[in-house]
Amino acid sequence: VQLVESGGGSVQAGGSLRISCAASKNINSFQCMGWFRQAAGKKRELVVLIDNHERTRYDDTVKGRFTVSKDNAKNTLYLQMNSLKPEDTSMYYCAAEEIISACTYGEAAYFGDWGQGTQVTVSS
Repeated sequence: VQLVESGGGSVQAGGSLRISCAASKNINSFQCMGWFRQAAGKKRELVVLIDNHERTRYDDTVKGRFTVSKDNAKNTLYLQMNSLKPEDTSMYYCAAEEIISACTYGEAAYFGDWGQGTQVTVSS
């Protein structure tokens, strides 16, 4: 499976970006998809999960600012990011897994498929 992220870039604090993750197969086959991020020198951390019933789980740091969505017809996962802060600066990765335990535990180790990442930089 290939996951290809796009849409990253540089934005000023308070701005918005939407990043995308295009999958090479039907995303309905994934029990769980998610966005993770990793800042320089830090460990990869969960941003949001979405399961195949559209249930979501957001990290507290992005609740109310970020929104995940799926377009099944396009096999694409999106992350709309509003009210961006400098601390949101990271490489953002799309992840997918066919086993529901990935959404149960929400940890990167449970995901088998990853994109190459897209950089988001927020300046103050």
